[in-house]
Amino acid sequence: MVEGRIVSVIGLAFGDCGKGLFTDYLCRTRSAHTVVRFNGGAQAGHNVVLPEGRHHTFSQFGAGTFNPGVATVLSAPVVVHPTALLVEETYLQRAGISDALDRLFIDARCLITTPYHEAAGRLRERARGAAAHGSCGVGFGETVGHSLAQPEQALRYADLLHASRARDKLEAMRCRLRATLSGDPHALSPQDAAILDDPAFGPLWLEHAQRLTAKVPPSSPEQIAARLVRAGSIVMEGAQGMLLDEWHGFHPHTTWSSTGPSAAESALAGYGLSERITHLGAMRSYLTRHGHGPMPTEDQALQSLAEPHNGDSGWQGHFRRGHPDAVLLRYALAAAGRIDGLLVSHLDVFEGTAKLHWAHSYDLNGSELRDLPRAVRPDLAHQEALCEQLRVARPIYATTPIADANAFVRELQAIASLPVILASHGPRWSDVVPQPANRA
Repeated sequence: MVEGRIVSVIGLAFGDCGKGLFTDYLCRTRSAHTVVRFNGGAQAGHNVVLPEGRHHTFSQFGAGTFNPGVATVLSAPVVVHPTALLVEETYLQRAGISDALDRLFIDARCLITTPYHEAAGRLRERARGAAAHGSCGVGFGETVGHSLAQPEQALRYADLLHASRARDKLEAMRCRLRATLSGDPHALSPQDAAILDDPAFGPLWLEHAQRLTAKVPPSSPEQIAARLVRAGSIVMEGAQGMLLDEWHGFHPHTTWSSTGPSAAESALAGYGLSERITHLGAMRSYLTRHGHGPMPTEDQALQSLAEPHNGDSGWQGHFRRGHPDAVLLRYALAAAGRIDGLLVSHLDVFEGTAKLHWAHSYDLNGSELRDLPRAVRPDLAHQEALCEQLRVARPIYATTPIADANAFVRELQAIASLPVILASHGPRWSDVVPQPANRA
C-alpha cells in the first residue's frame, strides 16, 4: 500500500526501469489528477502499453496521459523541446488522445532546447569518437551546459512569447556554440554544421516553436502551485536513474540532471509545497544500460531477452543487458538518501529460459569489493575514478541462479532492507500486482 498524497517514481539504475508503467498504474489506482515531471527533458523515453495493445513512448508528456483528466506539469528544472513536444502530441493523437495539450502546463522558467543546442551536442559527441559519453542526441546536456556558461543567453519558455528577445538570444547562442567547437564541424556532420552556420535557422524554428505557446501559454509558479494544492493525488515522474545522476553517476557517462528524491522535493518546494513525498524506487529484475558506460554484470548471453521498445539504433547505441547487481543497487539507494519502497518490473523474465544470477560483490584487482565509496560532497573527479573502477571490476556471482520471481523479490528485499510495493510480470498496468505488506 502506497501512503501519502504525493508519490515519486525514481529510477534506481541506468534508466529504462519501468517508470512509465508504474506512473500509469499509480495514476489509475490513486485517481491522480497531475503528473509532475521534475527533471530531464526530451531525452526521456517512458513506455506505456495498454491492455488492448495501444502503446506510446512518453518523452515530455507525463506517462499518466492515457488516463482521462490527468494533467502534466513540466516544472522549472525540466528542459523543454517545443518542436519535439508538438511532434509527440501528434503521435498521441494517433494513439487516441486528442486533448493532451489541453492538459499540459509548462513553467515559464523552463529552459528551452533549440536546434543549435542539438547540432552542437551531436557534433561534440561525434568528435569524442570511441570516448563518447552516451548522448541521446537531442541537445539536453548542451542546453544545460550552455545556460550555466552563458546565463544571459539562456532561452526560457516565457521568452518564446517575445519574438525580438528570442531572436536576439538565438543568434547570440548560435555564435557562442559555433565558437566553442574545435576542428572542422563540417567533416563530422555537414548537416549539423550547416545549422550552426545559418543565422536564419533560429528564427524559422522560433515560428514553429511559437505554435506551442499559442496552445500552451507559459504558467507562472503561482498558477502551477494552485493546481498542485488541489485535493487529490499527484505522481512525480522522474527521468533516467540514480546511476546516471549528474553528481552520483559515473562521470562522464551521466546526465546533466539530478535524478533522485532531493530533485523531486526541490521542484515541489519551488511551488511553495512542503508536503512529504513518498519516494518509490523503480527497477527491473535485471540490469540494463543504453549506450556507453560501465556495467560490470553485462552478459551477451542475455541479449536474447526481448526488448520490443528499446532498440540498438539511434544516438545512444546498443541496448545492453546484465545480471542483477547488488553492489550498484546498494550504491543507488545510498545516493538516493531516502527510498520508501520498491517497484519491480520485468519479473516475467523468470518464466523464460534465461538464467539470472545475483552479483553481490566484485573482484577489483584481486580484492573483494561489496560497496562503492561515496563522495562526501559533489566531486566529479571521485565519480570519474569510480567509473574507471567499474570498467575493470569483475562480478562475483551467486553459485546458483535465481529460482523464480518470488526468490528474486525475497533476496531483493533483504539486500535493500526495503519492501517491494508493486511487482510487474508484464508491460501493462494490468500486469502490476501489489505486494503483501508482510512479504519482506
